[in-house]
Amino acid sequence: MTVDAAASDPRQFRHLTIDDRGAIAVVSFDRSPVNAVDTDMCHEIRALFSRLDEYLPRVRVLVLRGEGKHFCAGHDFKEFASLTPQNSPGRQKLVRETFAAVYDCPVPVIAAVHGVAMGTGVALAACCDTIICGESARLGVPEVGVGVMGGARHMRRLVPEHVMRTLYFTAGSAPAADLLPYGGIHAVVPDEQLMDTALALAERMAIHSRAALRHAKESLNTIEFMDLKSGYEAEQRVTTRLSAHPDSQEARNAVFERRTPEYSHSA
Repeated sequence: MTVDAAASDPRQFRHLTIDDRGAIAVVSFDRSPVNAVDTDMCHEIRALFSRLDEYLPRVRVLVLRGEGKHFCAGHDFKEFASLTPQNSPGRQKLVRETFAAVYDCPVPVIAAVHGVAMGTGVALAACCDTIICGESARLGVPEVGVGVMGGARHMRRLVPEHVMRTLYFTAGSAPAADLLPYGGIHAVVPDEQLMDTALALAERMAIHSRAALRHAKESLNTIEFMDLKSGYEAEQRVTTRLSAHPDSQEARNAVFERRTPEYSHSA
């Protein structure tokens, strides 16, 4: 089966597993032994996240995790070994689009990280909206040590510039607990509590309307790199659009009437 054929049906994904629970879905990297990402896996991730409504039309929150002992050990080194100036642009475009698909996913994505998250693994986690780590989690950017670039801008979402640069120039990594004080990781919990913690957070998000969550995701991605005034103006434009949705009116009515809202969860 071709990658394109596999990516057209989530039941045919070779390197992703999907647990569709309705409002919440759990997506797992599943490429043993360490969930290293290769070209085929990039195609699958890009397809799922960029065409989410085809695969998971009811979902309001995603949890992203790794099967086995690790979240994602990075990009498959066999592909780095064959990298040349001729094939590099095409390969890099695919990886770039893969990361962008996770970042641009229309619903909130929670990364549940255990074991190692290196290079591509860090980038995929950093593209999510929030990160919860197990105590075994270790995050790093080994690119300098393997003769490639990338991952630094993603790592910068998790730690300050000088911390990122120290890790980058040393091709280093650090336990999640050491990075927690910098604010890029939401929580570090015992590994056996990782999924329960991630799912509990997902449930707290999923009580809100599908429309509000999707508008919020669009708004937050839009304003992330804006200045204060431009960002707030952009938020107001999203509010104007959202206010036309019946679930927006239902939320306001429920607050005024001091009751639990009853959402349609329509698009």
